[in-house]
Amino acid sequence: MTSYDTAQRLRFGVIGCADIAWRRTLPAMLANPAIDVVAIASRDIRRATEFTDRFGGTPFEGYAAVAEHEDVDAVYIPLPLMLHAEWIERCLEAGKHVLVEKPMTDGCKESSRLIDMARSRGLVLLENYMFLYHSQHATVRKMVAEGAIGELRGFASAFTIPPKPDGDIRYKHDVGGGAFLDFGGYPLRAAQHLLGELQVVGAVFRRDADLDVVMSGSVLLATPQGVPAQLTFGMEHSYQNNYSLTGSTGRMMMDWVFTPPATHQPTMRIERQDHREELVLPADHQFASVINAFVNAVLNGEEMRQEQEGTLEQAALIEQIQLAAVQVKI
Repeated sequence: MTSYDTAQRLRFGVIGCADIAWRRTLPAMLANPAIDVVAIASRDIRRATEFTDRFGGTPFEGYAAVAEHEDVDAVYIPLPLMLHAEWIERCLEAGKHVLVEKPMTDGCKESSRLIDMARSRGLVLLENYMFLYHSQHATVRKMVAEGAIGELRGFASAFTIPPKPDGDIRYKHDVGGGAFLDFGGYPLRAAQHLLGELQVVGAVFRRDADLDVVMSGSVLLATPQGVPAQLTFGMEHSYQNNYSLTGSTGRMMMDWVFTPPATHQPTMRIERQDHREELVLPADHQFASVINAFVNAVLNGEEMRQEQEGTLEQAALIEQIQLAAVQVKI
């Protein structure tokens, strides 16, 4: 954890009372000594009050009160996707730093515009792909670079869950619902993180004809050197949350790569023709880590350009995949 001057405190407001905020992000904020949660807004004042009773701050009915609050330095936005761009812009216009749940927006052009807006105003804008801040992925990159499985030949990743109850937000087309933007971004971002530059080879989406949302799919990407990345996502499967890398001399496998609890110690499995080993990696709190990175960027001026470029590269890939995908109605 980075050390901060005790006089430096980042006053956070929250726009939207989502489940991810209740379970993961706000507890991590509360544990950070540099953060004060001062305001939480919901469309329902009772919901906002439920949150402030647990996490502190003043409850507000309506999002504008937090965006315009003079005692708020930074805003966390866990709203549905289709509301992200509007409230990111309104917070930036009000001079607030912004941490927003993934994806930042539904398009590369809009995300680029907002990032440029933040940069021009000297504000931090960060998309919350929290798994990138878990130390297990840095260990994977290091071991692959050192030749643990030889020359890289392929990557595969899956993030799938069983069906959700009727009425779940992921089944609502008008708020950016669907499995691709919700779950598909994780294996895609992992592929970017571990392979670098990627181009779209093909994709297939299973789209619910009545709901008009993507339920599941598969994507094939490739690096300029011809290393393929096979990605699977969906919400009509058994649960999967993993990736594997195949090399010229072995294979590396990781489970629970996107949503590990803070106490979970990841197990790296390496298989070669005549050898198999398992390495237990340290537990890490990825939500605390992303919160700390954001605070460090605001209070200490830590550069966020690389993270923002990753957001834009992913947004461009998402658009290319959507254009290339064969849509099968079910």
